[in-house]
Amino acid sequence: MEHKTGLEGYYSIKNNKKMRYGYTTGSCAAAAAKGAVEILLENKKVEQVELMTPKGILLNLELLHISQGKDWVSCAVKKDGGDDPDATDGLEIFVKAEKTRDSGIRLEGGEGVGRVTKKGLEQPVGSPAINKVPRSMILKETEEICSRADYEGGLLLTVSVPGGDQVGARTFNPRLGIRGGISILGTSGIVEPMSESALIKSIEIEMRQKVENGGEYLLITPGNYGAAYLKEHMDLPFEESMKCSNYIGETLDMALDMEVKGILFVSHIGKFVKVAGGIMNTHSRCADSRAELLAANAIRAGISLEGAREILDTITTDEALAVIRRENLLEPVMEELTKRILYYMNHRTYDRMLLGAVIFSNEYGYLGQTENTEELIRLLQKQYKKPSV
Repeated sequence: MEHKTGLEGYYSIKNNKKMRYGYTTGSCAAAAAKGAVEILLENKKVEQVELMTPKGILLNLELLHISQGKDWVSCAVKKDGGDDPDATDGLEIFVKAEKTRDSGIRLEGGEGVGRVTKKGLEQPVGSPAINKVPRSMILKETEEICSRADYEGGLLLTVSVPGGDQVGARTFNPRLGIRGGISILGTSGIVEPMSESALIKSIEIEMRQKVENGGEYLLITPGNYGAAYLKEHMDLPFEESMKCSNYIGETLDMALDMEVKGILFVSHIGKFVKVAGGIMNTHSRCADSRAELLAANAIRAGISLEGAREILDTITTDEALAVIRRENLLEPVMEELTKRILYYMNHRTYDRMLLGAVIFSNEYGYLGQTENTEELIRLLQKQYKKPSV
């Protein structure tokens, strides 16, 4: 009979499709800790544990690989991320509970759990990457068992994740300064498939880490196209850049809140043409208007009515650019476009930081930039001590 986790009735709808909920590495660690401590202190057989998550969903999680000695017990819970595309899905999160002579409960990270090497994260440098909510969940569960068992001694809880070092290398962790494994994460204990809030939170974490390590100016690309262009064509440290996906507005808001002094965006025109219309979430489901915005700015630059109509019938920005180039108006159109990109970014941030953007196309290469770009390049080079050429 298939094990029931308690999530069978929970799902979200994406593109008319049911997407299963899952549970976080933090929930796995808390459940494994609870099971290990129950077996150790209450000397009873435990094969599954109930865990109330911060989201208010009660999980029923199966314990795996139970082993024990005189003063220790180890067991694992398998991560299930539901239908969320998650690199940690399927990993087994182990907790070894050991009695100690010291008082209190000490939480440590073992094999496959990353260690913090840079400032700006929830945990101090040198600590295992076990975030505060999972820490709180683990301690709550184990303290309750200690009280129930009248145990007054100490406990050492070691979280480990076999294979976590290889998986961690494929996540954001190396960019955040977390080395050697995955992070034990989760603010709600539950994984909601393709959660926008989770992605925005990851952008915020990376940004805060950069700011707290001295980054007054940020180098940001929406995605892989921008990152590739930056690496191949610009004299700036590609490894210091970060991605913001479609969340231009949220990125500007967070930077403003963190008192960032300036941002240089490097973006494919397909994304940033939308910003010229004040569209701050560039995902196609939120807004498109690429052809309309290109046509409007081409009209401002003097394109023919026939050319404007042709742009409105295009599907890609490269098709529209071909029409603009045919009328020898690429430079004036990009001047109009970048002027408005800068206007709306400044409007979003109340003119309180230095902002700029470099715009390119995969087919036509460099297209244009805002007026502050050269100054931002100089400031970024100075910040990262890369000499101008």
